[in-house]
Amino acid sequence: MANNHATENELMITRVFDAPRELVFKAWTEPERLAQWWGPKGYELQVSKLDLRPGGIFLGSQRSPEGHVMWGKFVYQEIQAPEKLVFIQSFSDEEGNTIRAPFSGTWPLEVINHLTLTESEGKTTLTLRGGPFNATEEERATFENMRPHVQQGFVGTFDQLDAFLEQNLNR
Repeated sequence: MANNHATENELMITRVFDAPRELVFKAWTEPERLAQWWGPKGYELQVSKLDLRPGGIFLGSQRSPEGHVMWGKFVYQEIQAPEKLVFIQSFSDEEGNTIRAPFSGTWPLEVINHLTLTESEGKTTLTLRGGPFNATEEERATFENMRPHVQQGFVGTFDQLDAFLEQNLNR
């Protein structure tokens, strides 16, 4: 049976960045900024499209240091600049068609992410929560089993965002 909501045990990550909320939001929503930090360490992101509006998509490819290329997309559900982004994340082909993850036949086709940004004294608290969307029981179980790897991946990605923000504040 499909579930249109994130799992009860959804993933939640909170991180504080020493940067204003406006800059953190731009890092998520401007292609030239997103390309500098999103994804696993050592991977290169090529942004093919970023249409920031409800129903719009981000489409991009990541190239591993060994040359392996994976495509992915976000379909934006809600945008409240500079405090909130809601998007459904999927693996895709070059045209943006949703495909199965290259590493698992049971990884959810769609993962919904709720990103909120709050600012206090020049620092931004980012909260990301999300989980499988329109997923089968098997897909939800796969997500749950891989939760530690997903969290570890976001820690690394947010380390890169932190470094990007630090470089952009000092320019």
